[in-house]
Amino acid sequence: MSAAKKFKFSGHQTFAFRYGWLEKGVRAAAECPTVFAEEDALVRLGVGKNMVESIRHWCLVTQMVEEDPEVKRNNRRVLRVSPIASKLLQDGGWDPFLEDDASLWLIHWLLVSNPRIGTSWQIAFSLFQRPDFTKQELVGYLAAFAEKQSLVIKEGSLGRDVDCFLRTYTPAKTAAKQAVAEETFDCPLQELNLIDLSPDGELYRFAIGAKPSLPAAVFGYAVAQYFDAARAGRNTMSVQECLYGTGSPGQVFKLDENSLIEYIEDLEKTTRGRVALDETAGLKQIYRRKDLEPTKLLDIYYAMEVRK
Repeated sequence: MSAAKKFKFSGHQTFAFRYGWLEKGVRAAAECPTVFAEEDALVRLGVGKNMVESIRHWCLVTQMVEEDPEVKRNNRRVLRVSPIASKLLQDGGWDPFLEDDASLWLIHWLLVSNPRIGTSWQIAFSLFQRPDFTKQELVGYLAAFAEKQSLVIKEGSLGRDVDCFLRTYTPAKTAAKQAVAEETFDCPLQELNLIDLSPDGELYRFAIGAKPSLPAAVFGYAVAQYFDAARAGRNTMSVQECLYGTGSPGQVFKLDENSLIEYIEDLEKTTRGRVALDETAGLKQIYRRKDLEPTKLLDIYYAMEVRK
């Protein structure tokens, strides 16, 4: 992970983001770039003070909004809707109400791959190599990571952060089994089924393997971004790096090798060879042509979904 990242183990006010929060935050920021600092933010967003701060945090870490670099002495007040959020959530966008599972996978990728803000979510999906774990084991790993980075974080703060991380992907232990999602205030990323909870509620396990609801277009978008971030402009990488590398699509989406290869083969067809798989001397390599435009993959995917 880049040393330039600013790691945050708080800011969410212990709330995992809820249904409608990102959409609400993006639309409010589009109308008023300083909305989260305004006195009437509670009225504009229709939530309490702590939730205003939480929505701001989640919009930033999922890359839905960003600090406006064109404003001098911004002091983190002036925000703008990011280009990807504009395409996804604004009026006429791909999926303004996040109704497609593809959009949730995209949000998950944007959260875990944020190049500016580092979080427990990134560490858990990129560096933490255990397939199953307890809450305390993950807290201990984060504490050791923070110590190596010379970050002074209280264990209690890390515990609350891990609680929020777990609620992002698994239902609250106290939630009634028959409860409707909106009534339990669950996070929409729970629909991705990325983490399983044991019956006793103590052991968590990453669901490694095929992801039927993950479209090849979102996987391709992630691969293209990973090429740019990890390969310094080079256009080849091994399947193993794409599967196990820090921040790789294989790690973020928790794929196994067979699933990853199927996605690459699918992309080879849909991109007409702009992404290709080749095996030489027993080494499977992924090739990317420079004219691959990752956002175009999403344009095509969502246009096809509209026509269905």
